[in-house]
Amino acid sequence: MTDWIQRWQENKIGWHRDFPNTKLIEFIDCLELNPGDKVFVPLCGKSKDMLYLMEQGYQVIAVELSALAAEQFFADNQLTYQKHQEGCFKVYSADNICLYIGDFFELSKHQLSGVVAVYDRAALIALPMGLRVKYAQHLYAIISSDCRMLLLTLNYPQAQISGPPYAVNKDEVLSLYKDGFECQLLQCFDDIENEPKFQRENVDFIEKATYCLRKY
Repeated sequence: MTDWIQRWQENKIGWHRDFPNTKLIEFIDCLELNPGDKVFVPLCGKSKDMLYLMEQGYQVIAVELSALAAEQFFADNQLTYQKHQEGCFKVYSADNICLYIGDFFELSKHQLSGVVAVYDRAALIALPMGLRVKYAQHLYAIISSDCRMLLLTLNYPQAQISGPPYAVNKDEVLSLYKDGFECQLLQCFDDIENEPKFQRENVDFIEKATYCLRKY
């Protein structure tokens, strides 16, 4: 995971976008949020999606490995923040956002107290296969029952191009979340025409999928 810190230091953050994800905007209603609700964003980077959630009236709890990512998020969005230490985490906080800097796997239920939804745009697909099972199990352990999740994934022939982001197909999603979650596929389509990097590598396809899950 320390590779991610190096990527931020070298500004190799090709996954970052300067606008909210269109699938978050399109499918946010599946989270059934009310004003003031807390949404957890794992491995958040400096995503504009967090700002979008805040602008909709929700509180954001997020975790990220790189302190540089957190500092850039607040600077880019002209937000004044406070910083303190909480156990093994550095915590950056401002109105309606609390960003934990440290290891996702060290997060506890205490830090996610009150969270009613999860938004995973780039966490699961950022992890190699060996960590994805551990990630799903830990996420299950730290969120409350009835918590909903909006999950975005990519699937493509992994042998044709290396990750991250890594290929995660429907069967793997269903396997990862088969115990303790209801899982609904909302959308899946081939978007290779909008992925020049994958076109340059002659990748056959890149499916983009959106899921809504609920912990029971």
